[in-house]
Amino acid sequence: MSKTLSKYMPDAYKRVARTVGYSLLLTDADAWHGLTVVLTARLTPRERAAMAWAVLRSLTPEQVVAVAETVLPEGSSAPIAPLFNHMDEAAFWADMAEPEALEAYCLASFNAMPAPRKAAFLEFVQGRQVA
Repeated sequence: MSKTLSKYMPDAYKRVARTVGYSLLLTDADAWHGLTVVLTARLTPRERAAMAWAVLRSLTPEQVVAVAETVLPEGSSAPIAPLFNHMDEAAFWADMAEPEALEAYCLASFNAMPAPRKAAFLEFVQGRQVA
């Protein structure tokens, strides 16, 4: 039966399954962060929520609280070192950051740029429609 299911399994699911296995084998923070990136890229929010539900159901209530406190810290922390590249990590962090943190990091980053880079950045963002 598993060969039959595998035949119809979408490639994205196969990639996710392999990455889960690699993360379990490597057991370090970089591997688990990489899994987060793959899950975000390959699965829908509903699919990720279903996986989270199943994993959380396998834990004790105390373990669920500990995981939630780790995942949902008070306030927003700074972006962490990039896994693939700076843009991937920045986009990942920005999806979870509080609006005030987004604005603060945006302004601080802009102010830290050399003048030619600021000009190029302004030209880029002004060429896009503001939502």
